[in-house]
Amino acid sequence: MTARTQRRGLTVKAAAFIAAAGLTATLAACSSSAANSKPLVGLITKTDDNPYYVKMREGAEKKAAELGFELQSLSGQGQSDNDSQVKAIENLVARGAKGIMIAPSDSEAILPAIKKARDAGVFVAVLDSPTNPTDAADATFATDNFQAGVLIGQWAKAQFANKPAKIAMLDLSPAQVAVDVQRNQGFLQGFGVDLADKNKIGDEKDPRIVGHEVTNANEAGGRAAMEKLLQRDRTINLVYTINEPAAAGAYSSIKAAGLDGQVTVVSIDGGCPGVNDVKAGAIGATSMQFPIKMATDALQAINAYLKDGTKPTTTEGLDFTNTGVTLITDQAAPGVTSEPTSWGLENCWG
Repeated sequence: MTARTQRRGLTVKAAAFIAAAGLTATLAACSSSAANSKPLVGLITKTDDNPYYVKMREGAEKKAAELGFELQSLSGQGQSDNDSQVKAIENLVARGAKGIMIAPSDSEAILPAIKKARDAGVFVAVLDSPTNPTDAADATFATDNFQAGVLIGQWAKAQFANKPAKIAMLDLSPAQVAVDVQRNQGFLQGFGVDLADKNKIGDEKDPRIVGHEVTNANEAGGRAAMEKLLQRDRTINLVYTINEPAAAGAYSSIKAAGLDGQVTVVSIDGGCPGVNDVKAGAIGATSMQFPIKMATDALQAINAYLKDGTKPTTTEGLDFTNTGVTLITDQAAPGVTSEPTSWGLENCWG
């Protein structure tokens, strides 16, 4: 079989798989001939176009090739698209996948599909957004999202030490998924807001909070959410955002309202565009996470499990493996460890 014929065969197989799953998929295997004995591993992200997941996928492709895996990368159609992720798991199991890595869109709704995969002998590693409960998967590799929120909350608290804050909260979705709750509540705790229920967004009673709006973690959503909150109260001077695309959208609304320079925006991600926004002053500080490390650590764990059944240990004090978080800002705050944007631009993704 020629290399050209092999490539055509790959395309047909991938297209058939995508059509059956109803998903956006990228085939990352280098070879898929009948003689290929590479173990199949799946990567399922929330979307395929978010730079965060693009970088995660690129890192996974490189590491999978190094370890001798065939990697099938798939995604849902949006941040809250659980149904597509369920179909992705089902199809990967049907194809005989040995391992599945997934960044769940819904930390609870995905649990039955994960259980079926594990019952079929598939090693399931969760990335980025822990399931609820965390032990529903074989392993979890993620940012300590609560701590990421705490860091930007502590930084903001230092910036507002001598002036009253009017806070806008730009969250992910109404679904109260784990990553959304953890970042939101971490920020509030870091800023000094009393949390009613640590596991629930929006039930705090602090009068400094103007309101919550959802963004779907993208720029258009951030813009619309910020517009709504500014219509409610133009004295907003501090904005928490679920991620940097939402922060970019929020800043555009702030600027359009003539409030540029009067509002501090904080965020979480660590993408290169976001770090540049910190450098330009559109974002005051962001907590950087490391998506490539999540994927590569997960693949190493799958490899170890397939060799001798070894499962990874969790980080001390946590029920998952923490892949790290670093505060990026050019306005260092006393008592809050951070790195400048020069360091951020050397270590960012996207």
